[in-house]
Amino acid sequence: MGQTTRLENSTYNILIALGKEADFLYSTLETYIEDAKKDNRQQLVEIWTQMKRDKEKHLQMLREALEKEAKEQKLNR
Repeated sequence: MGQTTRLENSTYNILIALGKEADFLYSTLETYIEDAKKDNRQQLVEIWTQMKRDKEKHLQMLREALEKEAKEQKLNR
């Protein structure tokens, strides 16, 4: 039988949040920005673009947290 890896809840939460943030950033927000551009809604383009920058920062923070977890070997339990 193979070994089961058990992640701490906090580590699992990082992984889940990474997936959700990345999905929203790379699929949903891009669509929203393009739709606002097509509709000539510059204010919405600016709002969605600001949200994109914010999400990019959040994603970077989560990546750094996950790297720290890996260095502390919390992914090998």
